[in-house]
Amino acid sequence: MDETAIAALGKRLRGRLVTPEDAVYDEARALFNGMIDKRPAAIAQCADASDVVTVLGVARTEGVDLAVRGGGHNGAGLGSVDGGLVVDLSPMGDVRVDPGAGVVHAAGGALLRDLDAATHLAGGAVPVGIFGSTGVGGLTLGGGVGNLTRTLGLTVDSLVGADVVLADGTTVTADETHEPDLFWALRGGGGNFGVVTEFRFRMHPMTTVVAGPILWSTDQTPEVLSAYRDFIVGAPEELNGYFVILTVPPVPLFPQELQQQQVCGVVWCYAGSPEDAAEALAPIRAVGKIALDGVAQMPLPVLQGFFDPLFPPGDQWYWRTDFVREIDDASVAIHADFGARLPTPKSAMHMYPVDGAAARVGADDTAWAYRDARWCQVMLGVDPDPAKAEELRAFAVGYWEALHPHSMGGGYVNMTMTDGDNDERVRASYRGHWDRLVEIKGRYDPGNLFHVNQNIPPA
Repeated sequence: MDETAIAALGKRLRGRLVTPEDAVYDEARALFNGMIDKRPAAIAQCADASDVVTVLGVARTEGVDLAVRGGGHNGAGLGSVDGGLVVDLSPMGDVRVDPGAGVVHAAGGALLRDLDAATHLAGGAVPVGIFGSTGVGGLTLGGGVGNLTRTLGLTVDSLVGADVVLADGTTVTADETHEPDLFWALRGGGGNFGVVTEFRFRMHPMTTVVAGPILWSTDQTPEVLSAYRDFIVGAPEELNGYFVILTVPPVPLFPQELQQQQVCGVVWCYAGSPEDAAEALAPIRAVGKIALDGVAQMPLPVLQGFFDPLFPPGDQWYWRTDFVREIDDASVAIHADFGARLPTPKSAMHMYPVDGAAARVGADDTAWAYRDARWCQVMLGVDPDPAKAEELRAFAVGYWEALHPHSMGGGYVNMTMTDGDNDERVRASYRGHWDRLVEIKGRYDPGNLFHVNQNIPPA
């Protein structure tokens, strides 16, 4: 990018423009996934929507690649780009609750912890992900799976409106009556259609939940996973619980005799009273020999930030993901096999239920294309050591390849990397919605300015 253009951009911004010459450049360009190391020509830390408009204009004029960064949590590192411009929304992190309307206004750079804190103080919640450090924008645009999916649906199911800066610099409001096709595409179509500077969510009454892990030894994985698959699909929708295979971290939260041990289990979240939770969980508590029962009543934000201290920014991450309708016995055996040989203490498998309230939304009501799935499974290779990057990738890919024939064919775009057959995996993520998304992309971004993402090319 031309240095004169960079200097001119810096003078026009209300926020700060960070370039490689600045002392804070390495800090500003760092992403959550330490496996991704990109060096943009400039990072525009935008103060408001007008800054976003300015940066998009320069990107169009200069013909440079453009990336949009919310929380920087994207596994594939799509919040940055080598040699191009980054629209960094992190200074735009305000969250405001309108209790009378029951609506939450979250700026494009807000993090889930910001959203959780604001809604909790107002006596409510929005269904989001499981890491407080995740950006609201990236999670929402990809769909939003988390601790309350069975009870309240996906994050996009609570989205009621958005302010969007389009590729041509126009700012529009998208909701059910204004730009309805754009609003449909934003609910699961990723960052393909514009820069969302404000999200508006419906807030649901909720303050405390009954939550926490129940863990078993990994030699019980076949028994526990088989019981879980049969139990959760018939459980009340107030009960959420994602299956995990992991290594117990060496922190005081867990008994010393369990620390560093590989286990299987479920992280539960019941949206109701302790008495009702105990009744709902009774069948699963009768399975096998439980190593730890950590379920207790707690404020929802405590659960939402549970993993943040264990997974600080900068670790090496590699993800593979699929949607699953049925967990057959062959799949159970594969999970038991790979789960018994996690390559590093932070590597894991998560299986999130996406039925319940999420499944009651119409198949074509949003761009999210897997309303008929029961689970979203993800294989994680994670470690602080860059030397282990290829080992992490090989584990996740091997695990995914073994299970993919038992899947529905596509995965969750928020957990999709960009290597290998990425284009095919992205297209499979949208199934029969692909053609409509391509057509909408052609109307709102015909030049594919927003292509540093899980890309949907314009018609």
